[in-house]
Amino acid sequence: MRKVRVWDLPTRVFHWLLAVLVVAAYVTAQIGGSLIEWHGRVGIAITGLLAFRLIWGVIGSTYARFADFVPGPAHLWAHLRGHWSGLGHNPLGALSVLALLGVMIYQAVTGLFSNDEIAFSGPLRALVSSDTSDWLSGLHRQNYWAIIVLVGLHVSAVLFYAVVKLSLIHI
Repeated sequence: MRKVRVWDLPTRVFHWLLAVLVVAAYVTAQIGGSLIEWHGRVGIAITGLLAFRLIWGVIGSTYARFADFVPGPAHLWAHLRGHWSGLGHNPLGALSVLALLGVMIYQAVTGLFSNDEIAFSGPLRALVSSDTSDWLSGLHRQNYWAIIVLVGLHVSAVLFYAVVKLSLIHI
């Protein structure tokens, strides 16, 4: 059986760099103190990665493009009934990826305008009022839980498919 690589190198590098940077953002936020500056730097790197992925989702290879990635209702229904087949993520997996990208973009954008009320301000903090920055900072802290839940579901799905020996990506 010939192995088919559905995801291109830029998509794979994006995935693993994002994973490493999200862990780094989590660790630097939890430790805080002098590492909060590194949290901001990691956040900017994540923002750049997400910008790349959005561009790559338009101009990239077939399975990286969002136009070929987003499932329609018929594909989603077929998958839920066990009748879907195709290359790439199954329709539910594709929606999961879009949800993860959405919460990551939300986190990155709110972080750009955030402050920690002590010593750190996001690079675009000066463009908004203190009240707006405080509000966005609160949203940034709350969205952390959405990221934890979605990353947890992602890792759980990968582990489930690995243990049950099902193919995560249909080829």
